[in-house]
Amino acid sequence: MKNKAIRWVIFTTAFLVLVTILSSYNVTFKWIFSLVVLGQASLIISVYLVLRDEYSTTLTFKDGYQDHHLEKDIE
Repeated sequence: MKNKAIRWVIFTTAFLVLVTILSSYNVTFKWIFSLVVLGQASLIISVYLVLRDEYSTTLTFKDGYQDHHLEKDIE
């Protein structure tokens, strides 16, 4: 996986799921609060990296979706 933004999104998702699991096991509030703040910072970094990603494509709207191409107009 070459895309750094996707790695951050996967890390952030896993981290926030971990925080959710830990909160259901009655971990102390200060640890949960600290982890939530770190998770929010990670989320902001993830959004920034996704928006600033240098992805480009040659596809246009007329090409349709990659998994389902639009059919030509039938008259």
